[in-house]
Amino acid sequence: MGNSSGRDDNDMRLFHTGEHACGYWPERTARDLVLDPRDPRLPAWYPQALEWGFRRSGDIVYRPHCAGCRACVAVRIPVDAFRADRSQRRCLKRNADIEMRICQPVRTEEQLALYRRYLRARHAGGGMDGHGALEFDQFLVGSWSEGRFMELRESGPTRPGRLLAVAVTDVTENALSAVYTFFDPDAGERGLGTLAILKQIEWARRERRTHLYLGYWIAGHGKMDYKRRFHPLEGFDGHGWRAFDKGAHAFPADRDGMP
Repeated sequence: MGNSSGRDDNDMRLFHTGEHACGYWPERTARDLVLDPRDPRLPAWYPQALEWGFRRSGDIVYRPHCAGCRACVAVRIPVDAFRADRSQRRCLKRNADIEMRICQPVRTEEQLALYRRYLRARHAGGGMDGHGALEFDQFLVGSWSEGRFMELRESGPTRPGRLLAVAVTDVTENALSAVYTFFDPDAGERGLGTLAILKQIEWARRERRTHLYLGYWIAGHGKMDYKRRFHPLEGFDGHGWRAFDKGAHAFPADRDGMP
């Protein structure tokens, strides 16, 4: 990586990666802006980085910054203004038998088994389907994040019930950030991905946090476009957050520089 900025006592070094394979469009290459992962102040800077359209993967806080492509748009939900639509209300009703539990970010064998089943079913051949305990900890936990595991479990006479989904969620003073969600691939009829976001919104409201960050929205991408179904939705244009047009199929982004 190359250093793209200087640093004084009040600055965080920012790196621009070399080109690498795009994780969303296999025919494209990508580059990222990365905050210095060795800086001990990174945890304190992280809430501001979310405001700048960055997100976390393990110990890395990054933002896509690709030549000639602005497809990845950071999005977030202002939780007090959110209202579930008819489909989302049906999802909640269909899953009324599911209980939510907020846990410390400590991997369990049950979580790891579900994670590996999910990757084999949903990302076969993509390089992640061989993940084990080490990769789980590196990718989902990291060494410094203030994260939690939101578990979704079947309710029943014995507790805890069967684990159906885990939403890895970072917690800051004013917001939650959805890092990664994995779920039972054999329970597709439940809509567990949608349910996880709805439950994270409930969690954020309960703890009086203003936003739920959803990572990146990509217009027309089959695995990313679902985020447009949550309203109201805000997108980061490179300088600030703007409301998404409910019927928009694209979001004009200008991410050439830091805000």
